[in-house]
Amino acid sequence: MKLTETEIQDRLSSLTGWASTGEAITREFVFKDFATAFGFMTSAALIAEKMNHHPEWSNVYNRVNVKLATHEVGGLSELDFELAERLNRLV
Repeated sequence: MKLTETEIQDRLSSLTGWASTGEAITREFVFKDFATAFGFMTSAALIAEKMNHHPEWSNVYNRVNVKLATHEVGGLSELDFELAERLNRLV
């Protein structure tokens, strides 16, 4: 189910590092080097696959940019915030 703007803002207030871009939430993760960034992406991929909820992301050297949205609902759902919390726990 698509979250309302109030629900999104409530969830974001307790989610470190993430920002709303309207229909998605985003975060840039910065690591000490490429290997650490790639290791994060590998661990994150396993979590996302298990949840069957996959991020839109990119990697340049030590940075990983992540964008989360639930296409089936046309915006944000609880799955996005659950995955964001799990990604935060990885770092």
